[in-house]
Amino acid sequence: MARRKDIDGSISVPDFYGKELRWKREAAGLSLERLVEGSFYGKSHLSDIEHGKRRMPVELARHVDRVLGTDGYFERHCEDVRRARRGPHAAYFEKALEAERYAESIELWSPSTLPGLLQTAPYARTLVRSAHPAASDEWVEEKVRARIDRACLFDHDPFVPDYWAILHESLLTDSIVSPGEMAGQLDRIVELTERRRIVPQIVPRKCGAYPLMAASVMIMTFPDAPPLVYTEASYSGDTIDDPALVKQYRKAYDRLRAVALSPDTSLAMIESAAEGYRNGEQPGRLE
Repeated sequence: MARRKDIDGSISVPDFYGKELRWKREAAGLSLERLVEGSFYGKSHLSDIEHGKRRMPVELARHVDRVLGTDGYFERHCEDVRRARRGPHAAYFEKALEAERYAESIELWSPSTLPGLLQTAPYARTLVRSAHPAASDEWVEEKVRARIDRACLFDHDPFVPDYWAILHESLLTDSIVSPGEMAGQLDRIVELTERRRIVPQIVPRKCGAYPLMAASVMIMTFPDAPPLVYTEASYSGDTIDDPALVKQYRKAYDRLRAVALSPDTSLAMIESAAEGYRNGEQPGRLE
């Protein structure tokens, strides 16, 4: 049996949890591959958990407890790790927050607001303030900084996820910030597109009925875990991993992509709208 090394209780909760997991695994004489065998997760996912970089999904925690005979220890304490990693983000977003950092691809449909990863500070501030009108300025700014910081994943060469954003045309024409701020917001989307970080598509107003009209959806795939779907409303969100539902959302998203304008046409629309805001003009609606 492996000799136990002292674990520093003053380190962060995720690090403490990961070190305990590694000690239990090594004490049982199991490799990463052996421990995840029979689960839907890969050894790199488990390795990241052991290094305090990633949350433990509850279904994986149950698998680990069963294999290691740890009487539910890792399942009971995985919520502590989730809370520690959450930061200023909403509790319902925590699973999606971590997932996007490790995603191989992110495909998003946003009919009512620009996606968080694409937002500039003025746009994010307006959204946070509209949802929490009584919050202090300090609290709002903490939320804004956390949202802007998420976009650092676009700078992680060469491991940038494939990011596909389908947006409704109204997001270009019905601004919620000043013309100058809106021009800056759209410039940000153009800049990410030109750097080949994202692919945008626009669903025009006049296209009639289309899939996913009533929901904002993010579909994420991973090299070492099953795909996830995240849906969100104003004060709640839901992460879906049921294979049948994920498949249904996948098909609906592919049909929505067929309804949207081509990436080149969409980019031209975004550039034109940004120029219009810079000139003090309301962008025209595509007929």
